[in-house]
Amino acid sequence: MDAKTYNAALVELRTDRDEIKKIRAALAKLEAARDKKIRTLAAYEKANAERIAPAAGLSLADVVKIAPALAPEHLATPDAAAAPEPPSPDASSRQVETPAPPHTAHADEPAAARAATPAAPTPPSPHAVLGPTASPPAAAVNTPAAGPARELPAIPQGPEGDRWFAHTSNLASTHPNFTQQARSTVFLDTATGVLVHRDQTLRLNLPDTTAATILQAVFHAIPEGTERIFITAGDPWHHQADRHPFLRDAVAAWLNAPIPGWRTDTGRGKDKMAGHFVHPRNPVARYQSDNGAFHVEIRSVGEWFDPEGADPATVRDAFVLLWKALRTHWSDAVLMGSPSQTGRDLWTRTIPTRGQHADGYPILSEELRGLLHATAGQGRTELITPPRVPDQLPALVEYDRTFAYAKHTWKSPVGTPRRITAATFAAWSEKEQIKALYGCGHWHVRVTVPDTWNHVGLLPAPAPGDRAWHYPATPRTTFTTWAGGPEIYTALTNPLTPWRIEILDGLLWDDGKPLDDWSKKLKEAWSALAAQADLHGDPNQRTAARLASRAVRSLLLYGIGSFAQRPRMVTGTTPRTMERDVPADAEIIGFTDEQITWQRPTGFARDANAHPEWAAAIWSGARAALLSQRHRDDNTYAGALHAPPGSVVAFRTDAVYLTAPQPWPYHGQPGDYLHKGHLTGPLAAPTTEEELLALRDAGRTALKEA
Repeated sequence: MDAKTYNAALVELRTDRDEIKKIRAALAKLEAARDKKIRTLAAYEKANAERIAPAAGLSLADVVKIAPALAPEHLATPDAAAAPEPPSPDASSRQVETPAPPHTAHADEPAAARAATPAAPTPPSPHAVLGPTASPPAAAVNTPAAGPARELPAIPQGPEGDRWFAHTSNLASTHPNFTQQARSTVFLDTATGVLVHRDQTLRLNLPDTTAATILQAVFHAIPEGTERIFITAGDPWHHQADRHPFLRDAVAAWLNAPIPGWRTDTGRGKDKMAGHFVHPRNPVARYQSDNGAFHVEIRSVGEWFDPEGADPATVRDAFVLLWKALRTHWSDAVLMGSPSQTGRDLWTRTIPTRGQHADGYPILSEELRGLLHATAGQGRTELITPPRVPDQLPALVEYDRTFAYAKHTWKSPVGTPRRITAATFAAWSEKEQIKALYGCGHWHVRVTVPDTWNHVGLLPAPAPGDRAWHYPATPRTTFTTWAGGPEIYTALTNPLTPWRIEILDGLLWDDGKPLDDWSKKLKEAWSALAAQADLHGDPNQRTAARLASRAVRSLLLYGIGSFAQRPRMVTGTTPRTMERDVPADAEIIGFTDEQITWQRPTGFARDANAHPEWAAAIWSGARAALLSQRHRDDNTYAGALHAPPGSVVAFRTDAVYLTAPQPWPYHGQPGDYLHKGHLTGPLAAPTTEEELLALRDAGRTALKEA
């Protein structure tokens, strides 16, 4: 690019900027007019939110937020907006707090380290305050995120709550008695038309990238048919994105466009997946021919890894290497459409057929699964802005935990959990309490940040928005939340000041190893592929091996996510002329002049492999390790709490961003902190996610060049 081209592009960029400002202003004006009309309609005595929501293209909650008078009577009472009272710890009404555990060494610490720990204090009475820095609840300051924080569910008291502590009848994870069938797969770059089928490379003529054109071209090139088309580049589902207000709408339109001779697939066989899956970046299209002879799905390779510009042949080689690496550990390994499907299928093939768990792993009650879904968040995503960090950063340094979740699969909850009430917990000895908090548990707690705290927050608290979390760090802030054992233990034994934790209720499982064999095999496959990526003489094969190793990471990452089992969502459409037929509990997700698209939850499916307790335990362990992780072989610690106060800029799932480099060891093992990016300042502290990601990308590039 020369200076003339550069300056011309800047002029175009300014034009785009001005046009965006105009469109945003027009949109804001339209939204204000819409809100005004909703408030006007609300004045009508027979107005109801169920009629107004689809007409406005909003959810019921959004309509009620604009016009509170439309809220149902039981939600419109004066008390509804008040902050919820903390739940009663148990029937005895005693407010029990944890005794103060010492700054106890982890289980793998040497005896000398444990001997240097201060002697354990005498357990306090049920009404005592944990630690010298804690403040009485009456004086605590509650500073939630902007807007009302959502209230987390609690376990009911009495027999109703006791009924939750059971497993779903006649439902358990068992070793499969069938072999997955491989599907004929091709790899297509829709930008260039290059198609790879087995050892053949073809070039298709694609006048456009509609699903109809892709299917016609692929089945013309391969008359015998194929069952899976992996898109390696081109993102065909975005080809008319400029015609739609949201990317999701563009994808839905691409998926649902009529295709002569084809219709939406209705599913078949053991791998029964029906209908399209709408996702803004990695959708899944499923079609069957009108005569039923062919079934095919169109998927994005982006579900497995970022191909980083690799051609279809290299991507094909990556999947071949992945399959070979898995076959070393599973003789019946088959690559399915997604890493979550494949990862969970491979896990089922590690379920023992003899011994303790030969009957399988039973599934929790729907109530407990719902509780875990609502109270167990996933990765920590947080941007810390001035004045908690300097306005001008001396640097932005990224540390990313390698294959992080694989570090936390060695121990998982098994069996039926026990309910641990506040009274039960208080009656235990300090040793029993520490063992419980270090075990496989999920705890309902009231938390107070110490008076002298000057570092990042340690425990997640519910924030406004569905499944949103924030991490209070202001001294004397008090909040009620649910958290896993690893995070609770870290808060109580952190290297700075113990936090005050009150146990209100909890679930405690026996320790087990249901994921250990599966995880070890994946880690070995990952290590073997990573070694090939470093040592292979052919650069294309090095790229393929690197992509395959990332696919193994996806198998574990998304396999764990699939255990969480979200409630099912049903998507439907209703003609605009029949707005009143939109279900009352549905959320409007799109609309055109002809129809309204909506979705609504329908509860949990009878999924024999639903184990949200495993996903919750791993996610909690990973969040705790972002704060503090011991490296036994190096006799040192790593994590955000081992960096100076005010130096932590952001967390993003497995990564932490700091203002200075740290001497943390890296041996390429799961969980190690990899120095992944380094951008030298001074830099303006990022205040939005977009600014952080731009600095992150620049930092990665700078470190590679260095």
